[in-house]
Amino acid sequence: MSGGVDSAVAACLLAREGYEVIGVTLQLADLSAGGLGVSRCCSPGDAMLARAVCDRIGIAHHILEMGGAFRRAVIEPFVDSYLAGETPLPCAACNAKIKFGELLELAGELGAEALATGHYARVTREGGTVVLRRGRDKGKDQSYFLFALKPAQLARVRLPLGELTKREVRAVAAELGLPNAAKPESQDVCFLPEGGAYVQVLEAMAPERLPGAGEVVDGEGRVVGRHRGYHRFTVGQRRGLGVAGQKRLYVLSVQPAANRVVVGGQEEALRRKLALRDVNWLAPRTDAAVEAEVQVRSRNQPARATVTLGENGTAEVEFARPVLSPAPGQAAVCYAGDRLLGGGWIVSTA
Repeated sequence: MSGGVDSAVAACLLAREGYEVIGVTLQLADLSAGGLGVSRCCSPGDAMLARAVCDRIGIAHHILEMGGAFRRAVIEPFVDSYLAGETPLPCAACNAKIKFGELLELAGELGAEALATGHYARVTREGGTVVLRRGRDKGKDQSYFLFALKPAQLARVRLPLGELTKREVRAVAAELGLPNAAKPESQDVCFLPEGGAYVQVLEAMAPERLPGAGEVVDGEGRVVGRHRGYHRFTVGQRRGLGVAGQKRLYVLSVQPAANRVVVGGQEEALRRKLALRDVNWLAPRTDAAVEAEVQVRSRNQPARATVTLGENGTAEVEFARPVLSPAPGQAAVCYAGDRLLGGGWIVSTA
């Protein structure tokens, strides 16, 4: 229970159905050693809101310290990914390794049958197979961030909000008089400081590894500007490039070894093929190419593609039409309608 309205309503719905519910709030990120303070996901106010909700519905509430595990599994890889020229997706890593990893193990130790969260997604069972589906509220669907969960994890997960819209969730919260019924949502990475940016985390966590100034070049290698560190740029970025031009420019690639950022027009930013690693395939595996709709960013629309599964958790994706700026480090998640087939981490694009 994060202190937000979604996890609060999820707990309320389960309690109303007669389950014995235990509320748990995780203390994940304390970056005070780097001068950033406690992150927005772990403020004392959020913990107090979560406890107030538990008091309201008459269930136990616990605060668990998982800062060390979160730092190792999420924050340090987040820093490494940016400094490798990638665009990380920490929420998916946190879900697989912390919320549905460490916490799910603890739930078993406590004798709990399942772990429930406020994610907008659905888990169904079809012929003995656990199936992950998009949430009914297409504008809030969070299945993309759950692609890395294994079948054994999904089998012990409950997602009470999967069939609800955000408007319906807020209505339930208001009806129950929950203290966080009108709390605004946070759209940023949860461990960033309030009002902060990811660059601040990099500067606090790895100051000795940050690059200095370097060149911004076009696709032909011509110098068109200067930057203050390649870690300030991500593939697909089109604002704050510091380069004047007659056409809209995008970051095409980030090259750490050369401390260089490559920019170009929209046509140059289109990609047709992806190579994936650490693929988690939830559908029955096949040697034949799979027709799917593949989503390459959490807010992008999925695009038609063929997916060919390889050995050792690899896969190749080829789109029917080129897509704009898929970024190494992000996830490519494959769907058939609302069913999540599987997904993996983008290694390279072409």
